[in-house]
Amino acid sequence: MTTELARPTYGSDLAIWMMRQLGIKYIALNTGASFKWLQDSMVNYAGNNPEIIQCTHEEISVAIAHAYAKATGTPMVAACHDVVGLQHASMAIFNAYCDRAPVIVIGGTGPMDATARRPAIDTLHTALVQGNQVRDYVKWDDQPSSVAAIPDSFLRGYMTAVNQPQGPVYLCYDATLQAELVGEKLELPSLPSYAKATSIGPDPDAIKTLARWLVDAENPLVIAEYLGHTPSVEALVELAELLALPVADRGGRFNFPNNHPLDITGRDVELLRDRDVVLSLEAKDLWGTLHTGARNNYSDRPLTPPSCKVASISLWELRDRGWAQDWQRPAPVDLNIMGDPSVALPMLVEECKKLLDGKSKTKYERRSQAITQLHNETKQRWLRQVREGWDSSPIAPGRLASEMWEVIKGEDWVLGSGGLGGWPRRIWDFTKPYQSLGGSGGLGLGYGYSAAIGAALANRGNGRLVLNLQSDGDLLYTPGAPWTAAHHKLPILTVMFNNRNLFNSDEHARNVATERNRPVETRHIGVRMADPVIDFAKLAESQGVYGIGPIVTPDKIAPALQQAHKYVNDTGMPALVDVVCLDR
Repeated sequence: MTTELARPTYGSDLAIWMMRQLGIKYIALNTGASFKWLQDSMVNYAGNNPEIIQCTHEEISVAIAHAYAKATGTPMVAACHDVVGLQHASMAIFNAYCDRAPVIVIGGTGPMDATARRPAIDTLHTALVQGNQVRDYVKWDDQPSSVAAIPDSFLRGYMTAVNQPQGPVYLCYDATLQAELVGEKLELPSLPSYAKATSIGPDPDAIKTLARWLVDAENPLVIAEYLGHTPSVEALVELAELLALPVADRGGRFNFPNNHPLDITGRDVELLRDRDVVLSLEAKDLWGTLHTGARNNYSDRPLTPPSCKVASISLWELRDRGWAQDWQRPAPVDLNIMGDPSVALPMLVEECKKLLDGKSKTKYERRSQAITQLHNETKQRWLRQVREGWDSSPIAPGRLASEMWEVIKGEDWVLGSGGLGGWPRRIWDFTKPYQSLGGSGGLGLGYGYSAAIGAALANRGNGRLVLNLQSDGDLLYTPGAPWTAAHHKLPILTVMFNNRNLFNSDEHARNVATERNRPVETRHIGVRMADPVIDFAKLAESQGVYGIGPIVTPDKIAPALQQAHKYVNDTGMPALVDVVCLDR
């Protein structure tokens, strides 16, 4: 039970008081002098509640908060030291912005009064205004200029982060304000008086039109990208079963169970070619979803026939900025429904039920059988591909994913980060929205292990096994993240997808060389990470994480995974298995 805090004495106490009132549980930070007063308030005023999650780099701090927000739907705080810490954190903040994650980033600065600064360092590390550094990829930033302004600033920041479409905010506290006395006259806000905004509902007439399209469609398709929460997923499953709609999950969040017979993920591009109605749900880039392009010459062509009707239900257009755009080009859409899918989809289900009342179900039954056959054929094709590469050394990603599934399938698990080339979703059973958090959003490296930490904090104490499918290049951006997992005793099972290569760059180099009739054998220069090879097991062990590997032959995978799994379950501590894999 959370104890009530005493009335805050200092400005820094007041900021922490606001966090406590709003239910913030954790603050991830790499300690910094610019917020030393805030840190004192965290520890000595609030009794480490919110709990400090100690990190070795600001990029780790923000990525932890990013994944935690996706896993829980509620924000945690990441603290960044002055301009230098904020610049270190900028990549992770951009990821959170692209991924619509409600992260509250706080920092210290100053003193803004130049006459009160220490020589050299305070001048170097004080910006005017500090939020300019990240303003193009946060929803809102603020730097209150008085102690009395701190409560309103934090409250507005919190509300801005959590209201849809969600995203990170940045709040900066002048050193002078952190140290200043609050005074007895300042009236503290009553937080229950500030209600969270309701969800954004769609135009009812547009929902009725879309219902008619879907009911009448002969070859419909649903493409879902950023649903992610139980009510939306459940409504989509109900809609799909009602009308026998094939559903493709684009993986921004968990959108649809992969073992459902109407799931056709991986076949959507070929299906788009003969559709008469396509429904897109929370697609970040609808143009890119409906078009295909050549990798090198940047030309593209539509995947759908000209007669196809396209409908979209999304909130993406409410969050548009000019610095870095979420979508490639405006996409031609026949019905553009602005609204939260958690509201729109149940409405759509009810409208479809009304239209179906008394109608024959033969068309839908026939379509359901055809989609189920396609679903089963796709599954069998993937399983055959796994068997074809079963004995490969280096190890095929499909074999690694299969061996992992045998170890974890009896567990209640969460994939905190990583995709292993897409193989887990092909051959594991993803049935619950909490099992997959999606990727980094901005495709920035350095996210993976930190995201697994955020997922572990979100699932602390509930018995779920948190998995991290960690690529080698990504971990080298934030190699200190395992220390945080060990320090806070988080049960994370990490399996390295270690191809000793920056695969994306390797692929680009191969394609360009081929296009120009130049030797592809030189593509490894500046790309391969094999001279010397990196021992990730030792890297993990040096930070208190149980390390196994490198595993280079397939017969060693299962024993290593079983050993690491047992260690995590028995000790509640993190483990890492380094597996040397084929590129894909």
